[in-house]
Amino acid sequence: MFRTIRAKILFITVVSLLFACSVSLIYVWQIMNISHMLLMTQKFEDLLNDILEVRRYEKNFLLYGDPRNLEEGFLYLQDTLKTVHELASDIDRVMGSGTYKTLVSKLGRYSEIIERGRIDKNIILESPDELRDLGKQLVDTANELVRRKREMIHKSFRRTAALPFVFLGVFVIVATLTINLVSQRLLKPLRLIEDTTERVAHGDFSPIPGSWMGNDEISRLIKAFNSMARELEINQEALIQSRKIAAIGTFTAGIAHELNNPLNNICLCADTLIEEYADDLPIEVRELVFDIIQQAERAADIVKNLLDFSRTEKLSLSCLDLREVIYKTYRLVKNQIMLAGIRFEMNIPEQFPQVLGHFRSLQQIFLNLFLNAIQAIENSGSIIVSASEESDEYVRVDVIDDGKGIKPEDLKHIFTPFYTTKGVGRGTGLGLSVTYSLVKKHGGHIEVQSEVGKGTTFSVFLKKCKSGKCEDDSQKNSDS
Repeated sequence: MFRTIRAKILFITVVSLLFACSVSLIYVWQIMNISHMLLMTQKFEDLLNDILEVRRYEKNFLLYGDPRNLEEGFLYLQDTLKTVHELASDIDRVMGSGTYKTLVSKLGRYSEIIERGRIDKNIILESPDELRDLGKQLVDTANELVRRKREMIHKSFRRTAALPFVFLGVFVIVATLTINLVSQRLLKPLRLIEDTTERVAHGDFSPIPGSWMGNDEISRLIKAFNSMARELEINQEALIQSRKIAAIGTFTAGIAHELNNPLNNICLCADTLIEEYADDLPIEVRELVFDIIQQAERAADIVKNLLDFSRTEKLSLSCLDLREVIYKTYRLVKNQIMLAGIRFEMNIPEQFPQVLGHFRSLQQIFLNLFLNAIQAIENSGSIIVSASEESDEYVRVDVIDDGKGIKPEDLKHIFTPFYTTKGVGRGTGLGLSVTYSLVKKHGGHIEVQSEVGKGTTFSVFLKKCKSGKCEDDSQKNSDS
């Protein structure tokens, strides 16, 4: 019911407040009840005093026979009857049901005897025993009323005096539960988090031990912390990997620069050999020379990819016409597309917003994607380039092919350097990683969706140009 610590603390607080209010109300009620009982006791004592006055006049009459005592006693008797009628419910509550009727009956009989004595005093003087007995019973009843009422007051005082101790006991229980809740569900997990944080700071990314399957705030915090620790471990591994790749990039850049000159010399010598001695060379030798030229050019392409991959300089960005970038890139591979029997379609509106980019780098991005699509289409197929406004800040360019697609297990490694799904001698595994790196340098990102047997879609997200049209910059970059 109460899954969160907030709900539990709120519940304990509400229950404590309700209990405190209840105790306060009970205390006030007890005080008011005691006040009422004191008032009733005073009235019972007044009743006793009236009855004692009646008895005093009764004794005086019996001693001296003065009829005036009967008159005075009769007046007090009327006051006594009036008081008894006022206290009817209280009398029955204190002495039990039927006491009021019995008392009224005795007072009535006592009043009858007094009435007869007022007519003829000798009636009482000759047989005073009944009057005395009734008087004694009335005094005993009044005394018992006062005694019991006082006893009830004492009990109420004792209950009222016990209320603070009851409140203290409940407070101790609530405080114990609260301390236990705070200790077990707050302080202990926080100590674990503190210890684990220190371990994370020293490179130990193991999660917080224990089962935290609850839905309270601490359980969610620990789950989030464990998730963060796992992400940090993954990011740490990625950072180490990126450092390794950076080191490899620096290393390969140096090698690539050293290989450029020998490769150029090989190509130059082979071209010269073909141009100068083509007619004198046997067919087998010419085929070998052409094979040397082909392999040297492939090696040069590998060196170029290595240099692109290891390049770290910041790009100089300007406003560019996306249609022009795509079209001029298409012209670079137009012959390959036509020879492969592939249909190329560009769906970009004429008034499409300009993008912020580096012309040659954007050409490299889309050239790699086009070449990747060409190699993925085994028979005749199509390549479709479409663009749309993704948001106020970005445009989206989709390069869609209907080639063989990419397997799900290969898809997550598609931008990893030196990872390739192509056969031996058909790729270096650097084209898409170079593309990924260049897109990142443009402040954008790239996504890929693929289904085996149906094709692949690469989505490039590029920043819009905020400064309006810049044909001059675009032309300058296209001519450079």
